[in-house]
Amino acid sequence: MAEEKPLVEISKGLNGLEKIVLRQVRGSSTEVYLYGGHVTSWKNDHGEELLFLSSKAIFKPPKPIRGGIPICFPQFGGHGNLDQHGFARNRVWSIDTDPPPFPTASANKAFVDLILKPSEEDLKIWPHSFEFRLRITLGPGGDLMLTSRIRNTDTKPFSFTFAYHTYFSVSDISEVRVEGLETLDYLDNLKEKERFTEQGDAITFESEVDKIYLSTPTKIAILDHEKKRTFVLRKDGLPDAGKFQLVWNPWEKKAKSMVDFGDDEYKHMLCVEAAAVEKAITLKSGEEWKGRLELSAVPSSYRSGQLDPQRVLQG
Repeated sequence: MAEEKPLVEISKGLNGLEKIVLRQVRGSSTEVYLYGGHVTSWKNDHGEELLFLSSKAIFKPPKPIRGGIPICFPQFGGHGNLDQHGFARNRVWSIDTDPPPFPTASANKAFVDLILKPSEEDLKIWPHSFEFRLRITLGPGGDLMLTSRIRNTDTKPFSFTFAYHTYFSVSDISEVRVEGLETLDYLDNLKEKERFTEQGDAITFESEVDKIYLSTPTKIAILDHEKKRTFVLRKDGLPDAGKFQLVWNPWEKKAKSMVDFGDDEYKHMLCVEAAAVEKAITLKSGEEWKGRLELSAVPSSYRSGQLDPQRVLQG
């Protein structure tokens, strides 16, 4: 009997927008819309959704999709003259039929390559020619990997900020803790980017949070006590210039002010993002930058009645 192989399917999604579904043999899957190059779903082998997508998300250009993994480029947040988070998340990407070679083996992995190039309208608001290649990979164990390659195809240098704006699905935000950012400095966006040092042994949540952590490790963990699940985030290519930016939850008041976000949905989501924000990335003509995010979800282990992420962080 022939060995089963992962599947890559192209179909129509909400409002007729084209999407790609990657499926692994054991049952894990991920869903990517060409609109925004946007991952909207990531399910484990049991079919459980691991990403948060708002029930009020608007799948209609030019509105960005609320939830999943938006790509923030060439600007994160309001760090520049463009609209919030740049324009990559509300452009239609193309499937890249001739991607450059990748050093990692792709056997038993389901993947799709996307590409974005600026339109004439884009060049009017951000006058730099580029090629943004994005590979989305689903490993046999259900791990999700996003690899971005941004090449300067212009004659002059340009600078940009960037983030994988990942929305995680959690049981209850009050039952969640983030480990790996203890003792680090952060900029608090709720206090005009004033700089503080994290004091707790882990980050927990009881009100609105909007923080940029500086000089972060390559690996951190999000522990969901109720689901007994730990998310592990690993980043490459986002070193000193790249931070785990942002740790964000809008909480009750801000949630009610967003038209594409349910009033109580803040309880079931947390954004933790790998980003290059504090210091922009600059590319000379012909240069390429590569940044990778790898996500995995593992059962949490207990020790002395507490969840123990250290094995996960060190493993």
